[in-house]
Amino acid sequence: MSVRLIVRTFSELCITAGTLIVLFVVYVLFWTGVKAAGATEGQIDDLQSQWAQGAVSAPAPASSPTPAASTPDAYRDGKPFAMLYIPRLGKGWVWPVLENTAVKTLQRGLGHYRGTAPLGATGNFAVAGHRRTYGDPFKDFPKLRRGDPVILTDGTTWFTYRIDKKPYRTVPSDIGVIDPVPRKSGFDGPGRYLTLTTCDPEWGSSHRLIVWAHLDATQPVTDGRPAAFHS
Repeated sequence: MSVRLIVRTFSELCITAGTLIVLFVVYVLFWTGVKAAGATEGQIDDLQSQWAQGAVSAPAPASSPTPAASTPDAYRDGKPFAMLYIPRLGKGWVWPVLENTAVKTLQRGLGHYRGTAPLGATGNFAVAGHRRTYGDPFKDFPKLRRGDPVILTDGTTWFTYRIDKKPYRTVPSDIGVIDPVPRKSGFDGPGRYLTLTTCDPEWGSSHRLIVWAHLDATQPVTDGRPAAFHS
């Protein structure tokens, strides 16, 4: 085989490899986002359709000392049951929350850790989301700060949680972060808590970023959006 042929073959292999790398980068940076946008819109449409038909749990009476809470029976595996808003992450930032944290689920929205508390209930309502790819829902996670509202609705009730401290960094094996009273959260007893988790660093998964919040207020959706959207 001539030197010229060897050089030509090597050049062609380099071009092919480079093309594959570019295509992979486009897929990761662009196409997963396009797929996520369509899937997320579909989940939100499904929720709004369900809510229009009254397929949600009824809110507690206004005089009740216990906030309304979705029932576990309403959480169908891989299906949406709530929408989550974080004003700090941008106007119009909204994602559906689906039941379980499987790979396919997190490609369509945020995932509720199976076995953690229902929305608004005593215990820890824990949610995971991608930092990057599939729409980058938690790209700006490090911007979250104490006092920031995290607002959810199940179609009948608004639940406003307040973040208690800036994001905490830990390892994936630290599953105590989603305990009913999360370890290292600073909470000293049972309560109505929220945990959000995502990967760290931004394009890796060697660690996790965590924020914890407590339930601050609830109100029926018929009363309009909570004031926390503007706080």
